[in-house]
Amino acid sequence: MARIAVIGAGMGAMAAAARLAVAGHRPVVFERASTYGGAVGRFERDGFAFDTGPGLLPLPAVYRDLFIKTGKEPLEDLVGLTQVEPAVRHVFADGTTADLPNARRAGVAEALDATVGAGAGARWSAFMDRAREAWDRSRRPLLEEPLWPNWEVLAEREPYPAVPHKRLLRKARTAVTLAAIGDLEFGGDPRLVALLESYALGHGLDPRTAPASAAVLPYMEQTFGTWAVTGGMRALADAVYARCLKRKVEFRFGAAVTRVVEKDGRAAGVELADGSVEDAAFVVAGVAPGALDALVPGRSVRGAVPARAEAAVPSRLTVHLALRGPRPEGTPHRTVAHGTDRGAETAWLFDGAARPDRPTVTVLRPGDAAQVPDEEHEAVTVTVTVPPGAEVSDADVESVLAAAGRAVPELRERLLWHEVRTPRDIAEATGADGGAVPAPALAAGRGELLHPANSTPLPGLLAVGGWSHPGGGLPHAGMSGALVTGLIVEGPEFRGSQ
Repeated sequence: MARIAVIGAGMGAMAAAARLAVAGHRPVVFERASTYGGAVGRFERDGFAFDTGPGLLPLPAVYRDLFIKTGKEPLEDLVGLTQVEPAVRHVFADGTTADLPNARRAGVAEALDATVGAGAGARWSAFMDRAREAWDRSRRPLLEEPLWPNWEVLAEREPYPAVPHKRLLRKARTAVTLAAIGDLEFGGDPRLVALLESYALGHGLDPRTAPASAAVLPYMEQTFGTWAVTGGMRALADAVYARCLKRKVEFRFGAAVTRVVEKDGRAAGVELADGSVEDAAFVVAGVAPGALDALVPGRSVRGAVPARAEAAVPSRLTVHLALRGPRPEGTPHRTVAHGTDRGAETAWLFDGAARPDRPTVTVLRPGDAAQVPDEEHEAVTVTVTVPPGAEVSDADVESVLAAAGRAVPELRERLLWHEVRTPRDIAEATGADGGAVPAPALAAGRGELLHPANSTPLPGLLAVGGWSHPGGGLPHAGMSGALVTGLIVEGPEFRGSQ
């Protein structure tokens, strides 16, 4: 039974700690903040409660597996889960509105035919069939296995298949980027293109350069569904923390780690800000790349994957709205209100251009009694992807509120107060430079959207969480915890979940 130092109490780190404890080890979690959860936070005021990170849960099977493997309890016995319906409402730039059902691909096609136009559903369904091929080809090496030394195979091979042509003697064409899929398969239809590219923008990816394999993002959502957690996503973090405590994981809050201690060429513990040293057989680091580099000065510990610098990864601007008046009957949980100029928006996010007048925003209206003071009020969260480190002005907030008004009628008249969460706030909570939010790992694209392996060049030091394989997002964080546990328990011969 080994003592294991875990740096950070994010979701991936806690998932690893719980699994390691069940495997017979003694994890000790050192967290510089006063609480757990990392990006999965909570803001409360005047009886209102808001998630400060993710607001919906995709792929709940990851956390079902965690709770079964660490205590043989179903996830649904520990938190309330509701499959939201519709999954999302899209309000396009021209005013067209499409309600897409949850985890029903045929229903999505019908909704697109009814709102975008006849044939739109068939084109989207054909795209999703090819996205399924990309998923089948990349799922195991990207999500269920450690990232192996021959990761270049994933970097070079595009799993998204070529698009066949109906005309005789015309060769199939391969879409290299997500934007190319929009041009090639949707004929440039602005609404279908906006729907496709919203999945990239929501993860901070540039559709112009994101590999075609990013098609797996809408595939996962529309195949496996999207779920709400009763009481907000923080309730999931509470449940994971409680599971860790039940498995005798030790937590030390307000304990900043300043250095990974090395002995005989391997990680052997951590040094804390007060100068004390904690010995450990393994060190598991759930921190951003810049923070990890600082903990191991003079040594490269991120491996060979050409991971993007944090400074190039977009952040999020979130505005929490306290509204008077009840949530109207039939209100969708999530609405994506698309911007008016996609070109201007991508230039703002990735080229340093000026902010567009109306960016794409995601509006969450949960209708959860636990998040409001009473039935006569509504809690709404509006999120927009912004450039990393963006300084937020009053004009920026006004732009977001104006965009949100397309999803929340009479927003101005109902508004009691609002609270703004900026990239700087995210940086303080997670330690990521500029408040960067990592995207899920994707194949192809020269490996630029892969993440460093969980194993590092320093023996005994492993990386967990969104900045390591398999990347950002709540499900991916949980997967990283499982991979790290396998590498410690079974050693380098570990080949992933079966």
